[in-house]
Amino acid sequence: MTLQKSATIVASIVAGILVLIKLVVGILSGSAAVLASAIDSILDIAVSMFNYFAISKAEQAPTKKFNYGLGKIEALAAVIEGTIITISGLFIFYKGVMNIIEHKEIEYLGSSIIVMIVSIILTGGLVIFLNRVYEKTKNMVVKSDALHYKTDLLSNSAVLLSLIIVYFTGWHWIDGIFGIAIAIYIIKEAYELIKEGTLMLLDVALDEEIVQKIKKIIESQPEVTSYHYLKTRRSGDTNFVDVHVVFTPEISLLEAHKVSDRIEEEIQKLDPKSKWHFTIHLDPYDDSIHQEEA
Repeated sequence: MTLQKSATIVASIVAGILVLIKLVVGILSGSAAVLASAIDSILDIAVSMFNYFAISKAEQAPTKKFNYGLGKIEALAAVIEGTIITISGLFIFYKGVMNIIEHKEIEYLGSSIIVMIVSIILTGGLVIFLNRVYEKTKNMVVKSDALHYKTDLLSNSAVLLSLIIVYFTGWHWIDGIFGIAIAIYIIKEAYELIKEGTLMLLDVALDEEIVQKIKKIIESQPEVTSYHYLKTRRSGDTNFVDVHVVFTPEISLLEAHKVSDRIEEEIQKLDPKSKWHFTIHLDPYDDSIHQEEA
């Protein structure tokens, strides 16, 4: 089993433990913040299970039907996860508003505080673990899971703070205020996740910094007179680079091919943790001029 698959299983187990303790205390206490956190953990389980499926599919080798593999399913998973997080955030917002309007008081404050402390410890450890897995694999699904649980960590901390304030002051409306604040933050983070996944699905180019470095590598080859049609994109854990490289007509195919190999090797060093796929067209002249005239 790959490291990224193991990460989703660990995330599911932790989310399951959190659901049990939060749901019981949330229902008994009536706290909007704790109950919302429990519902968010239920969604975490569903998301982590889906992520396991997405990673399994993304890791499959290319087929006759899917020549480039299924790497983009990771981006699709990120969009779906972001949407689920957004729905969760909207519900938390609603619950917080209703608690303020109804002046609902929180019971079992001591138990609620203990539950949130345990939740913060477990979630914090999970975030550290997922971030380390992402650094090793550069897997977008793991990254989205890490972001998701980081959001949980911050929201759990906010819930704990609100419960402590209520415990010492008796201001029960604080619970609703914190619930609304948590919801707004969650929706904002979900938007960034959806945006990143959507851009990958639309074949957005690699980061401008990487693209500029690719250009410098091509331009640094003395045998290359010019280049054109440089295109980049990312699918799953693979970076794609397409480019037409122009040589003098006198160069041999063998020498041009060696230069092409050298370009690929240098570009791969820019991000050694990712896979790379190159399509380098060797031109004896700049055919982009003829394309423009046509």
